[in-house]
Amino acid sequence: MAQDKPVTLAAVTGAHGVTGEVRLKLLGEGLDGVKVHKSFNEGALTLTGIRGDNKGGAIARFAEITNRNTAEALRGTTLSVPRSALPELGEGEYYHADLVGLRVVTETGEGIGIVHAIENYGATDIVEIQRANGKRFMVPMVDAAIPEWDTEKLVVMSDFCAE
Repeated sequence: MAQDKPVTLAAVTGAHGVTGEVRLKLLGEGLDGVKVHKSFNEGALTLTGIRGDNKGGAIARFAEITNRNTAEALRGTTLSVPRSALPELGEGEYYHADLVGLRVVTETGEGIGIVHAIENYGATDIVEIQRANGKRFMVPMVDAAIPEWDTEKLVVMSDFCAE
């Protein structure tokens, strides 16, 4: 896994107030996952304060943003840190960014595509796989469907690969 690959932790959804604060949509570990970092986007943004907004998001202040117009211009900007800045994981744990782009094979080694995205609708992570022909399908991230993965490939049981 590329240790310098950027990992997105949040996205700016707009300005908050007139002093340059921004509203954030939190991804991954939420507020706790963002507030441990002080620098985002290769040093372009320096976090000086963050708090929850009581709606599942956050309000943040960056040293470089001092007014509402500049804050509003950040709308849609994602906040990322290098993969190497994230904590080490335990056995069986993964960061979505580590899986996206992996080659996908069946248990017999047949290539079937690449990991396009990871979604979570509440129960478990869902791996979206894109075939060479551009068609996509989804597989739950459970042992019965995905028995193993490493830094080179993700193995999907054939039963879950029907066209």
